[in-house]
Amino acid sequence: MSTPLETRNELLAKTLVSKLERRHFEAYYCSTAEEAVKKAMSLIPEGSSVAWGGSVTIRESGLTQALHDGNYEVIDRDLAKTPEERDELHHKGLLADFFLSSVNAISEDGVLVNIDGIGNRLAALCFGPKNVIILCGMNKVAQDVDAAVKRARSYAAPVNSMRFMGKTPCASTGTCHNCVSEECICNQVLLTRNCRPAGRIKIILIGEEIGF
Repeated sequence: MSTPLETRNELLAKTLVSKLERRHFEAYYCSTAEEAVKKAMSLIPEGSSVAWGGSVTIRESGLTQALHDGNYEVIDRDLAKTPEERDELHHKGLLADFFLSSVNAISEDGVLVNIDGIGNRLAALCFGPKNVIILCGMNKVAQDVDAAVKRARSYAAPVNSMRFMGKTPCASTGTCHNCVSEECICNQVLLTRNCRPAGRIKIILIGEEIGF
């Protein structure tokens, strides 16, 4: 028998998938991260070039490891030995067949909200890679766009700044100070209202709490 939280996630996801499709995204719901990885892998033909940004979700789910274990051209910035090589991989990833990511938040009516430090992930969402696959835990769904932006700025950003050991006010206090510090990771804020061309961005909602 499903728990109340599982039932809530499934019901909300059903509505959200419909709203995402109306915005021309390709959208799916999987109850577990394991199922989400299988779905994502089914969307990526063998031999494809695949890149990703700094998402915790795609790593925790096991998707990046599955790609390393498979027959794919993996562009993994985490394997860079120098900052220069990392930057080169960031640029190479913008020409990949598939780019993997998560979102910092998503509104209940289907608007994606993302913030970034240098903008490589947001650039890939906007233009470049032929396909984008997003894995998003239902814990990242917010009531509306304003709530989604607040989640991104006041929760996701401080946690990620701590993860990257950044020297930012939010890393010291746990909440956004709307800073302009040199290591600020909220330099770009992107709202993705619709998907064009239709189906380029594929969103897999996960009925578990995963990622920040």
